[in-house]
Amino acid sequence: MRLYEAQGIFGENGDIIAFRTCGDDDRFDVDNTTYAARFGENIVSLASVMENIGLQARQAARILAAASPASKAAALRGLADLLEAHGDEIMAANARDVTTARAGGLDRARLDRLTLTPAIMAEMAAACRHVAALPDPVGAMDSQWQRPNGLLVGRMRIPLGVIAMIYEARPNVTIDAAILCLKAGNAVILRGGAEALHSNLALAGLLHRALEDAGLPRHAAQILDTTDRAAVGLLCKMDRYIDVIIPRGGETLVRAVTEAAAMPVLKHYMGVCHAYIDDGADLEQALEIVYNAKVQRPGVCNALECLLVHRAVADAFLPEAGRKLGAAGVEFRACPQALPLLGATAVAQHPEDLGREFHALVLAVRVVDDMDQALDHIARYGSNHTEIICTRDHARAMRFLREADASMVAVNASTRFNDGGQLGLGAEIGISTSKLHAYGPMGVHELTTAKFVVFGSGQVRD
Repeated sequence: MRLYEAQGIFGENGDIIAFRTCGDDDRFDVDNTTYAARFGENIVSLASVMENIGLQARQAARILAAASPASKAAALRGLADLLEAHGDEIMAANARDVTTARAGGLDRARLDRLTLTPAIMAEMAAACRHVAALPDPVGAMDSQWQRPNGLLVGRMRIPLGVIAMIYEARPNVTIDAAILCLKAGNAVILRGGAEALHSNLALAGLLHRALEDAGLPRHAAQILDTTDRAAVGLLCKMDRYIDVIIPRGGETLVRAVTEAAAMPVLKHYMGVCHAYIDDGADLEQALEIVYNAKVQRPGVCNALECLLVHRAVADAFLPEAGRKLGAAGVEFRACPQALPLLGATAVAQHPEDLGREFHALVLAVRVVDDMDQALDHIARYGSNHTEIICTRDHARAMRFLREADASMVAVNASTRFNDGGQLGLGAEIGISTSKLHAYGPMGVHELTTAKFVVFGSGQVRD
């Protein structure tokens, strides 16, 4: 049986109804239940196509693991050039997705994440060049030591292998995920959301061209072109080919992938981020930090969702916060102590407002007695994503850094800095709150692991 890269033939509802092999004009009669397409006497099913994708990824991963740093960097620089040269085509494909999504009633937060702008296109190209310029981790020695018998033992960085990425809405994730995986020597299988299909396929074309121009296999980065959810289920069971799977999107998606996956999962469920305003904090500075954390981009996972204010500064801080954030359209879900201090946009808080990811200009507010109560609140309602403290007290700052359990904890800085690009990683494939084997933004280094290597001179074990 001949199996080629499959292109989906889509019905009016967006579900795949047939497969067509690249370069062939044949269309096939299909059973929508079995997803089987007849090619002469041969049967090509969705399961077969997925199996072939996995095999191609595994083969490409072997080549990529041995590829030179120069060839990988050339592919990323070439991709940056292609993104700039074909920006209009990518934007046109994205406009098609946005129009369809808006007509379908996609919510504001996801619509924002779906939309590409010239600035985002420029950021993608810049990320390609930044990651290309990063030190190549593959083959680097983490540490080395000599045993009494003369053996020289070390730990060498190696790629994870094949990474599957399942994500929603954001077409820029297609580029961020691909370039990080490729830099780290991994093959990647990308499954974006149906709402971004045309954007992702257009970006995939540029990815393949950049890889081939650099002498690397095009199957090092594959994008599933079916919107059928059955493909995700099959992907989750392909542990024969896939070493790790990374879901990036809403809590429902992440939990579904985690429950279905037969391979390790790097994930975060929610971004319930807190800011604690300590007694004696620089209140003017704290106000700017809180405003940025909530208002700058409220629909993302590192946006502020809950404000905790020390009782001693509540009377001074909360009216100012109410005026500044209220003018920006923020609705406050306030505890009884905070409610009368926040102004016209404040409403009474309900229990379900705590521990909630709003993805909107909505902010839970609670007055606390001290840092102990703030840390207790974070331990109960936080999601291990991002926590910040505003304080001028060094001892309290250090205690907060130690005790607040999150992938990023910051002192006198916005929650919005929990981002791979902002932290100097160039880009990120996601933010892990699972602690194994990464915690926080996952850049190139986090997409490798280490193996033991031993140099001997004839030693044998007694």
